[in-house]
Amino acid sequence: MESTAIAADARKRRTKPAIIDCDIHIPSVKEEMLAYLPRHYREQIDTFGMRLPSQGAMYLNGAKGGRMQEQQFPNDGKTSSILEHFRREHLDKYNIAHAILTGIGDYGINTTPDPDYAAALCRASNDYGIDHFVSQDPRVKSSIMIPKQDPLLAAQEIDRVGDHPGLVQVIVSNGAEKPYGNRFYYPIYEACVRHNLPFAVHVSMEGIGINHPPTGAGHVNHYIEYRMARTQIMMAHLASMIFEGVFVRFPELKFVMIEAGMLWVAPYMWRMDQDWKALRSQTPWVSEPPSEYVRRHVRFTSQPLELPPDNAMFEPMMNAIFADTNLLFASDYPHWDFDSPLKAFPKMSAERRERIFYANAAELYGLPSPAGQEASE
Repeated sequence: MESTAIAADARKRRTKPAIIDCDIHIPSVKEEMLAYLPRHYREQIDTFGMRLPSQGAMYLNGAKGGRMQEQQFPNDGKTSSILEHFRREHLDKYNIAHAILTGIGDYGINTTPDPDYAAALCRASNDYGIDHFVSQDPRVKSSIMIPKQDPLLAAQEIDRVGDHPGLVQVIVSNGAEKPYGNRFYYPIYEACVRHNLPFAVHVSMEGIGINHPPTGAGHVNHYIEYRMARTQIMMAHLASMIFEGVFVRFPELKFVMIEAGMLWVAPYMWRMDQDWKALRSQTPWVSEPPSEYVRRHVRFTSQPLELPPDNAMFEPMMNAIFADTNLLFASDYPHWDFDSPLKAFPKMSAERRERIFYANAAELYGLPSPAGQEASE
């Protein structure tokens, strides 16, 4: 009976288009994750707590973590229960062929001035994610957390787990001490290239801990201001990656911008191209228009989706951001501003939908084609 039910469920899923969701947050079970830490760190946490600055303390309700009201995960202290809830409420419900977890650990790891502690937490988060999520369901993939405060330690962690087939990218927070084009980060990019892994930046931790304020004018008072500031910082990272010559030095590297929106990329490329023409003597290594580096090297996720007030503007803007090759669908499950795969986008062609909801991510992360996905079920 059970095998019959599983087969029927698989047939039901195949009636819907397969989706790769590129921004998923599943809560961890703290006690199970901390078991992967060395004993001396576990004892320190028992005595002094986690010692990680919190974004939630400034702008969000830390108790609820920004989750949708209807997404109340089981609280029985078992990761297996969380995974089962996730399968039922998201993977099966929307026919998610692959879900990319974007931070099993706390992004606060990227805010502490103690790089050895950050490295230990990243190692524990990555191993916990492999054992409790990735290895338990072939649809679940994850991202490698790294201690970006120390690029050499970060590169060691990438080399340690970078060849695991369930780990598909390296991830850091948007909040940073230096723009990501700075040569300080080169050991991280060298390790990414060694393992053919994209380098992903997820909005979070701007102005927290050792990271710089969320705007050039300083800190802000309200969460809505903070959300608006995130794109400013992502813009700075993107310009830094291009004009510091990261993509010239590392021509195989892919850069993924997660949860910063998408349509703003078009006018920002236009601005970079225009200024590059006048100022290219300052960065002679940038031999092509910045938009060309974006087209070849940069991918961005859809959530939170900005929609123009006039639907007639939508298609031209999608063309302007190279949506058919560079845009990845993301739901940001299970947060309050979750974008449903069924409702997020206006009507578009079947070909464009297939590229955004599946093919672009499959090509980036080396995942099966939709046809191959169905054949494997």
